[in-house]
Formats: sequence, C-alpha cells, structure tokens
Amino acid sequence: MIVCDNLVKIYKTQETEVIALQGLDLTVEDGELMAIIGNSGSGKSTLLNMIGGLDRPSAGSLTVDGKDLLKFTPQDYIIYKRETVGFVWQNNARNLIPYMTALENVQLPMVLTRKPKAYRIQRAKELLDRMGLSKRANNKLAQLSGGEQQRIAIAIALANEPKLLLADEPTGAVDTQTANRVMDIFNELNRDLGLTIVIVTHDENLRRKVDRVVAIRDGRTSAEFVRRRSYREELAEAHDLAEANLASRPIEESHDELVLVDNVGRLQLPKDYMEKLHLAGGRMLAELDENDGKITLEPYQKK
Repeated sequence: MIVCDNLVKIYKTQETEVIALQGLDLTVEDGELMAIIGNSGSGKSTLLNMIGGLDRPSAGSLTVDGKDLLKFTPQDYIIYKRETVGFVWQNNARNLIPYMTALENVQLPMVLTRKPKAYRIQRAKELLDRMGLSKRANNKLAQLSGGEQQRIAIAIALANEPKLLLADEPTGAVDTQTANRVMDIFNELNRDLGLTIVIVTHDENLRRKVDRVVAIRDGRTSAEFVRRRSYREELAEAHDLAEANLASRPIEESHDELVLVDNVGRLQLPKDYMEKLHLAGGRMLAELDENDGKITLEPYQKK
C-alpha cells in the first residue's frame, strides 16, 4: 500500500533550512494495521502529511496504492485526498464543523464527491451505527463528549470508502477507556474491511494493540517492534482476566525490537545501545565473521 524510498523533506525559509526527513525508507503492506512512534521533531507527522497528500516530498520516492505522489498535479492531489485516503486528527476542531450535526458532518465528504443525497444520508447513518452513535445523529459538536466526537471523526474519514486511513494521535485528547474503544474500532475496521491503517501515536496502549510499530529518529526509520504472535491470535486465546493483562503488558514483552538497515547500508542503533557502548557519533570498527555471518561493532582506537 505504501512504499517510501529514500524520502527527503526540506523546509526552507529566507533564513533557515530544516531537514525533516533525510532518506527515510518504509513499506506498509495492504491491509496492515501499524503504528509510527518518535519524539517531537523526529519527522513522523511530516511523514504522515506527505503520505496523506497534504505536503509534497522534496526528493526520493513515495508510492501509495500504486500512485507516484511525486508526479501528482494539484488536481491529482485533490482527487487522491477525496477518494484514496481518510484522516483522523487529534484536535476535533480539525475533524468536525461545530454548527453541523453529526449526520451532516459525516455526509460532507460525500457532498464533495457529488454522491446522491439519498445515498449520503443512508451511508452516514450506517457509519454512525457502526460507531455506536445512531442516537447522536442530530447532535452538534457542543452536545457530544470527546470520545463521541472522535468516533464521529472516524466515521467522516470512512465516508468515501478510502483504501488508507491515517490517524494522528487519535487518542491524545481522551481518557484511557475511550482510547481503548477507539483502538477496538480500528481493529474492527482492519479486520472486517481489510482497511490499511497507519497511526502516529505516543500512546503506549495503542502500541500494544498493533502487530508492528516503526520508530522514527532524526528523519529516518530507526527500529521496528514486531509482535511475535498476532494480536488477534493472542486475544482469541485469552479469557477476560488474561485479556486485561494483555492490554497492559509492556510492548517489550510481546514484540521483538529490530534494527533497520536502509538501502545504502545505514542503520540507527537504539539509544540504550549507544549509551552502553559509550557512542556519540564516533567511528566504529566493523568486523564480519564469514563463518556465521555476524558483524561485530566496537569503538575504533588507533593502534
């Protein structure tokens, strides 16, 4: 669904130049539910904006659903954002128009694609029902809780049947119980519709409920956390108590941490490895054992 190859994004002003992404590589499979994590300024939101067609890459390659976004015209971007991708933002002011009802908000993306009125109303009702909000169809923003607003935002994102759903900190403004409900909805959509979902999050709870987490550092993918057994398999075998323990288990207990090597052989070591090896961007001596294929790294000391 998504292929980023040596992706670069540079923001320029008259006085400064900021490299937000510097040669990022990432592949997301069709039908995958995965999360992207990283510190503030790491480039994760920049990446999400470019995948969503809100910003154009400076260099490299970005393909989504077989479409080369670097070759897009402005009109191509408009069609792409209406038909291929759906967005869910942390700030509900970006998701919902306050003077419209929930039903009207969900219909709006279909108005832009000129769907017939009867179809719009029927689909909006079906989506609200899927979110458990049929009784809130005629309520406006001020009459809805934060969790209800976020579920309506998901319904809006699904209105035009996108192939890709992007969520930027979707549980950042809600409590733990609501965050669990939102994540359960993402899992249901992924399972029932085969929808590809990419979530940018700091929320440890969300990270536990996906099978792959990609970490970004300094504008590059630095590590992956891959679940040893799928979340669905583990839930299927769990009882109520075990299920609760599964949801609260640290990600390190259920996932393997992998170091990523990009197309030219660069890698980023985890921060705790750097500290243990007393590395701060210095030179390393790399030795390859041809018998077992293992590479040994150690700080270089001139003899």
